[in-house]
Amino acid sequence: MTAATNHADARASELIRQILAETPLKAAGFIVTIYGDVVEPRGGIAWIGNLIEICAQVGISETLVRTAVSRLVAAGRLSGERDGRRSYYRLSRSAGSEFAAAARILFGVPQEGNWQFVHVSGPSIEDNMQTLKRAGYARLGSRIVVGPARLPAEAVPGLIFHADVPQDHNALKAFALEYWDLPSHARAYETFLDQFGPMSALVEITGISQATALIIRLLLVHRYRTVHLHDPRLPAAALPDNWPGKAARRLFSQLYLRLSPAADAFVARTFLTASGPLPASTPATNIRVEMLTDGPV
Repeated sequence: MTAATNHADARASELIRQILAETPLKAAGFIVTIYGDVVEPRGGIAWIGNLIEICAQVGISETLVRTAVSRLVAAGRLSGERDGRRSYYRLSRSAGSEFAAAARILFGVPQEGNWQFVHVSGPSIEDNMQTLKRAGYARLGSRIVVGPARLPAEAVPGLIFHADVPQDHNALKAFALEYWDLPSHARAYETFLDQFGPMSALVEITGISQATALIIRLLLVHRYRTVHLHDPRLPAAALPDNWPGKAARRLFSQLYLRLSPAADAFVARTFLTASGPLPASTPATNIRVEMLTDGPV
């Protein structure tokens, strides 16, 4: 390791500590990020020792890791396997499908699309209303929501009314501000930009170690996932001018692409399954890079 790399890692460690102090991690959530970023696109299984080693770098103890993994197993998100004295954990099929869907949102090109109203029917109305809310819909009444037409028709029982995009964008912006809490989402994006903007300059100018590159990328994905998946992700015409989500998306893409060569090399060097090491890249990881490379800047 060169003196320049040592200096870059020291500066990166300062920024990492600052991010962790401002937005502390929970073990289960960070393990979900490790699986989503590293493990899921490489087959969905990893040695628990790797989880312990990575989590230690962000201040999460082995005890907390093992407790979190046990809870993820109990929740049906992971299943355990043993090979000799080593324990490996695999994503459940349902969790793998959810991770793949989240990856399409995080790495894919934002979709503009049309709008629709949904009148929810059948049993479990409140549960279905919460499903729609998580998909970015706004509640207009006890059983009616409105939002971008991105949810499959079979996702919840009910009547779907398709809507044309209003030509009056100012009226659309006013409507969005009334029914979605856009200021809180804007603040979340601005915090992301404040935290990772300095990291972008560091990664661009100086070299960092492979291990540090992976830690930064995991924190990047973890924070962006938290912010972006909670965002209703409304079409651009409905958003305020200078919406910080656009700059956050650009920063996420640039940092992820810069960090990935070193981070993926570290994954291939250290992450294990019972059948051998995880690969540096797979068709799934390559697709993620291609989507970020081809996306808007």
